[in-house]
Amino acid sequence: MDYYKVSFRYETEIDSEIVSDVLAAELGEAGFESFAGSGDGLDAYIPEKVYNEERLEEQLRLFPLENVRFRYTAELVPGRDWNEEWEKNYFRPIRIGNECQVRASFHEKTPGLPYDIVIDPRMAFGTGNHETTFLMISEMLGLDLAGCELLDMGCGTAVLAILAAMKGCSRVVAVDIDEWAYANALDNIRINGAEGIEVKLGGAEQLAGAGRFDVVFANINRNILLNDICRYAACMKPGGRLFVSGFYTRDVPAIQAECRLNGLLPAGVTVKNDWAAAQFAKPLANAENPAPEA
Repeated sequence: MDYYKVSFRYETEIDSEIVSDVLAAELGEAGFESFAGSGDGLDAYIPEKVYNEERLEEQLRLFPLENVRFRYTAELVPGRDWNEEWEKNYFRPIRIGNECQVRASFHEKTPGLPYDIVIDPRMAFGTGNHETTFLMISEMLGLDLAGCELLDMGCGTAVLAILAAMKGCSRVVAVDIDEWAYANALDNIRINGAEGIEVKLGGAEQLAGAGRFDVVFANINRNILLNDICRYAACMKPGGRLFVSGFYTRDVPAIQAECRLNGLLPAGVTVKNDWAAAQFAKPLANAENPAPEA
């Protein structure tokens, strides 16, 4: 698949990181799939067949932050192995506490960490460098997953699915709608020796017939989550737990309201640089406290 790389630069007095975060969230709703900060701006990638310059111009015109002027250039990038691109420009190894490191095969291993995850990214989102992936990894590290059945929606590079397998899940299902993410997930699962993970190409429709899960992780974006929370709730076992991210702190009330409509109770929120991860529990029958112990 060929992609457009659209490079954005800003003229504004607002901190460029804030502009980049808001811009990435807005572009994600228009089909852009991957993002990388470039110091004074943002590089965003979208499949060639989805790119629409008129729609992009309209989004920039309606940008929610005031007094931001945009310049951008669009470059068609033929499909290829993205390892070299990421190694040169974007992907940095990330360490989460004293437990986990996410790195590429071209990075040195840090000794003494329980979980060493090797990710060779192509065009997929979810290397751990973004706040939402960091938050979700942190949440998973705090769980006892031995023997659990876990679903990773919007799996990207499959870093969460791989960590779940390392933490002893009896069954892991990973789902992503993007072809590059699907292929990259399969590669990364093989690299980490986690071949037992089941990977599905598609969206929430893939959950039909997929069984029920003790834990569901979904790191996508606000609108998709609001649309699909009903399906996540339907495939969760009583007492199960849902972790969602991919949205800002201001979006938490809307996410919580949708979860309540589907019988899921709020069980905590964590925040990193205004990005949020929220946790919910599906009640046990006749139980006052439905949240399973972490």
